[in-house]
Amino acid sequence: MPCKVSKKLKNIGQSSLLAISLGAALSLGGCGIIDKHVEWETVEPESYPILKAVGYAPIDSQRGDSESAKLIMAMRASKLDAYRELAEQVYGQRLEGNQSVSSLVVESETLKASVEGVIRGAEVMKAYPVGDNTYVTELSLDMKQVYDLYLTTAKPRRVKNVKYY
Repeated sequence: MPCKVSKKLKNIGQSSLLAISLGAALSLGGCGIIDKHVEWETVEPESYPILKAVGYAPIDSQRGDSESAKLIMAMRASKLDAYRELAEQVYGQRLEGNQSVSSLVVESETLKASVEGVIRGAEVMKAYPVGDNTYVTELSLDMKQVYDLYLTTAKPRRVKNVKYY
């Protein structure tokens, strides 16, 4: 038996139609809207890579009153640089470019790059000075651990089975 609600509501405004049709859909099970049961299952990747990133920072360029203060700031900066590199690997990098030409001569050219994301589960593998003026931090990100952290919050699913009634 076809649903008669749509014929009756044909000439009503769209916003009213949406509100009424949603209400009607909830009250009329015979219109084909609430007539199935969906089973879900979690989806797990076949393999998990281990990402690695290295961050660098110059020691002498850091702000600070003493050499030890500059060293600590370089440690922090190199760690942030390594996290930025991990974020680039996980989320990619957004690039924006602009170029203006006048009389077939390039007048100005700009290129902006940015990255945004949340990195969870990264581990500092090594942190050490190199030479007299550079500090290096090496990070590792096990994507299996990231997936396990993701499962605790998102619970990804896919359709396992659909039963129509």
